[in-house]
Amino acid sequence: MRIGMNPQKKEKKIDLQFQHRVIILVYVPEKEGYYDNIFEVFKLCLESAITTINDKCAITVVNNGSKKEVVEYINQKFVNKEIDSVIHHNCNIGKMDAIIGAARASREPIITLSDVDVLFKFGWQQEVERNFNAFKNLGTISPMAVKSSFRIANISTQQQIIFKQLSFKLEPIPENTNDYNLYLKSLNWDITCSENAMWPVVQSNNQKAILGCAHQVLCINREIFFKTVPTAPSLTLIGQNSVYNYADGPIDFAGGLRLSTYHNYAYHMGNTVEDWMLKVQEENKAKANAQPKGIIVLKLKFKAKKYYPFIFEVKQKVISKLFDLFYTDKIKKSI
Repeated sequence: MRIGMNPQKKEKKIDLQFQHRVIILVYVPEKEGYYDNIFEVFKLCLESAITTINDKCAITVVNNGSKKEVVEYINQKFVNKEIDSVIHHNCNIGKMDAIIGAARASREPIITLSDVDVLFKFGWQQEVERNFNAFKNLGTISPMAVKSSFRIANISTQQQIIFKQLSFKLEPIPENTNDYNLYLKSLNWDITCSENAMWPVVQSNNQKAILGCAHQVLCINREIFFKTVPTAPSLTLIGQNSVYNYADGPIDFAGGLRLSTYHNYAYHMGNTVEDWMLKVQEENKAKANAQPKGIIVLKLKFKAKKYYPFIFEVKQKVISKLFDLFYTDKIKKSI
């Protein structure tokens, strides 16, 4: 028998407290082999996120079946109110199903999806949000400045460049050289970037960004998760085009631009913590203590297009050929 009335029914509509949410997915099943040092990598990732965000950003950690020690660490961060929310799964339900489920449960207009091995750099959130305000139809931007991913799931951006709706040029960004070489090293790729290397740069409203991005960390307009991301579960642990089908592709299908910040604001760590990573976090702490974390008033300029698979496939063939004809060779030679 119910006595009285639930007092929450008298409350007014809830005000949205945050405008940006970071979702970090963690899977550390054991301490051996590939996963030997992943727990330490995750802790540095999470600490860097906590240190660098402002009061308008919240963090969700999704535990995808990690060992007890990881669960206890996450729970303590939640109890300490260093993170806003936690989602626990007793077993690994697959990378994309876990992280997309968390994204769809979020209410913030910008949602950042992060792998467990991303090291955030102070100022990343503000720079990402400045880009969302500056670029019309920005679907996603990564704070990890990468210049070799300009063709990945980026037909919508290439189309705007071809039809001169988006300013584009090649220019050197020597400040990115060391950070980009660290990125290449983290993937066991050849270190090839020199200070004279040219970067594919777009510009809008006096804001510059780099064409394309990798998908270790993606800051995405929330609307995309409800317009072009598949509603059926992936049922895939990792790989097998699941990232393209549930993240990379849907951004492009929605007509969203896919960019990176002009300067580097995040690092890919791999599965081992190195001394330089700890130094970056120490710099994060020093800057966080010395200066305010500026708050950007968001003025998003994005409306997801309706996705018609056949039409998109035709557009993809035409645009990719035109982009290759006019731009790809020039970009590859500069890289």
